[in-house]
Amino acid sequence: MDSNLLLAASFFLIALIYASVGFGGGSSYLALLAQPLFMLTPEVIRPTALLCNVIVVTGGTLIFYREKQIVWKEVWPFLVASIPMAYIGGLWKLQDDTFFIILGVTLFVASILLWIQPEEIPTAKRKYNTTPTNILLGGSIGFLSGLVSIGGGIFLSPILHLLRWGDARRISALASLFILVNSISGLAGQFSKGIPDIHMGFLLPLLLAVGVGGQIGSRLGAQRFNPIYIKRITALLILLASINILRDHM
Repeated sequence: MDSNLLLAASFFLIALIYASVGFGGGSSYLALLAQPLFMLTPEVIRPTALLCNVIVVTGGTLIFYREKQIVWKEVWPFLVASIPMAYIGGLWKLQDDTFFIILGVTLFVASILLWIQPEEIPTAKRKYNTTPTNILLGGSIGFLSGLVSIGGGIFLSPILHLLRWGDARRISALASLFILVNSISGLAGQFSKGIPDIHMGFLLPLLLAVGVGGQIGSRLGAQRFNPIYIKRITALLILLASINILRDHM
């Protein structure tokens, strides 16, 4: 199978599954694009993953907003620092090997967080839900998002589950919005240095694939898929990809 066709089919499936649980799929796009088979540079990998993120989570964010799952007085602390920090991360120029090592470590940590994420959030009182804590958490993940070119939801969502920030649907809504704004901000940081030379014959099929997959996944949602199984399988795949990346670049 042609490598571009293989990528497009994989991106479609990733977008469908991730959108069903409020994610954009950036970690898995990165894991695939970083494989030696495709021989892509960070200058191509980073904006491609973020553009796919934007396409996927836009639909999900709109759905969550219409369902009134996004409450601005709750979500603004996570966004106020994450947006400028994602921009700064996007500006950061990394050597190729440094990028792949940071990416490998990031994916490794993300796989652990996804695996340990609880299936249900206890009804006990929320922990550590203060404005300064949320600003610090959002800014930290935002910087990493821009640096590595993920949306950040794959980190934010498990952490909020562990902290009992809110119910699963509300956390998915925040994660979707968080991924959207950080992906746009990270792209702005990258594009401020110049538009990368990405062949449209490579990029457009991927954007089309994630657009269709994301729309299907957003509408199916958790009614058709068990979110905990999806996250566990995703954790294993990301773990294997991170080990492969680190093995090739360390």
